[in-house]
Amino acid sequence: MMLIRPWTLIALGVCAIMTANCAASRPSSPVAPPRLILAEAATRPCELAVLPERPTAADLEAAYVRRGAQVAACDAARRLAVETLKAERDLIDAWAQGRKDAGPILPGD
Repeated sequence: MMLIRPWTLIALGVCAIMTANCAASRPSSPVAPPRLILAEAATRPCELAVLPERPTAADLEAAYVRRGAQVAACDAARRLAVETLKAERDLIDAWAQGRKDAGPILPGD
């Protein structure tokens, strides 16, 4: 006759209960949180002017001016991405707060 230790039966029971509870639980929300779409300018990599193999003084001046405009455009795109991210986070916070204020979504929650 084989002896079964009591803790083995208890562990088996606990595992079965935990598995049944996880399988029966509902998703936290059937609705996804709001998402904003980033503008194309915010997702595009920044370009920077490069000098030719043997630059002249005119090439240096042109590249200097072009790089200044490109850095300004890149900073504007970065600012747009940051503002979009902050707005999305504010929307998600408001959405989550609204869910808390509304109470349970599904019966029995």
